[in-house]
Amino acid sequence: MRIKLLLVGKTDRGHVAEGMAAYLDRLSRTMTVEQQVLPEAGRGEPAYQQRTESDRILAALKQGERVVVLDERGRTMTSPQFAGQLGSWRDQGVRQVVFVIGGAYGLTEEVRQRADLVLALSAMTFPHQLVRVLFAEQLYRAFSIMQGGPYHH
Repeated sequence: MRIKLLLVGKTDRGHVAEGMAAYLDRLSRTMTVEQQVLPEAGRGEPAYQQRTESDRILAALKQGERVVVLDERGRTMTSPQFAGQLGSWRDQGVRQVVFVIGGAYGLTEEVRQRADLVLALSAMTFPHQLVRVLFAEQLYRAFSIMQGGPYHH
C-alpha cells in the first residue's frame, strides 16, 4: 500500500519540517510515501480561500484512491484502531491511501463527503502546520503497530 499526503501550503521550516521528515523517513523504509503540496489560495475572504483550496484538493484526488480527511469534526480513533483500519484496507487490496490536511481555513463539506474516512486527531483545533507533525507520528505509529514493532507500547 502506498501513502500520499495531500497538503495545502508548504511546510514551515524548522521544527515542523524536521519532525515530519523524521517520521516520514522512518516510514519510507518500509513503504512508499509521497507528499503533494497544493498552493494556498492567497488573499481574499476566508470563505473564498476555503473554497479555492478545497477545489484544488478535489481536483488532485483520483478515482480509486482511499481518501482520509483530517478534520476536528471527524471520527476519533485510538492508535490501535487507526492501525486496524489501515490494516483492513491493506488486506482488501487498497493500493493507495491519500491523507488530506487542509489549510488554515479548513475544508468544505464537499471534501469531507469525498472522504472514505473523516478523522479527527482531537476534538481541539490545531494549527494546520502542527497537524502535519502530529499526523506523521501517528502514521508511523500505526504502521509500527501493524508490523508488531516496539514503537507503540
